[in-house]
Amino acid sequence: MKAGTAKRSKDLKPLDISAGGILAIGEDNVGDTKAKILNMVRPNSALYIGGMGARGKNFYNDICSAYGYEAEAKLVQDLYLDGKKEEAAAAVPTEMLELTNLVGPKSFIAERVAAFKEAGVTVLSVNPVGPDAAKQVEILRDIVDSI
Repeated sequence: MKAGTAKRSKDLKPLDISAGGILAIGEDNVGDTKAKILNMVRPNSALYIGGMGARGKNFYNDICSAYGYEAEAKLVQDLYLDGKKEEAAAAVPTEMLELTNLVGPKSFIAERVAAFKEAGVTVLSVNPVGPDAAKQVEILRDIVDSI
């Protein structure tokens, strides 16, 4: 990022770096409940990691590999391109889903937001799930403001 940013024209506005995913803040969003919420994004994650381009030409597969999940990214892509979409979804690494989405108790969300900020993220792009999306966003705003 630093090398690319150094090449940018100084006349451009600051570069925004976005992260996020689904947002589900709740003290009960742990264990099986958290797993059920994260399972909602598995099919879409498998589509991106496995089906958004040919082998060797898939940005999302490359990102998954760069995150340290090279073997898993290859497996997801192989399964997806072989038409085994449900198996591909099941092969998406749970840990990656936990780290790239904001699902869990408020304290966990605060840890993840702090980690995103430390990594240079300037914009959170989230999709709130649950019965009160507005409340989820309000809690997230409070967390962001406190960091």
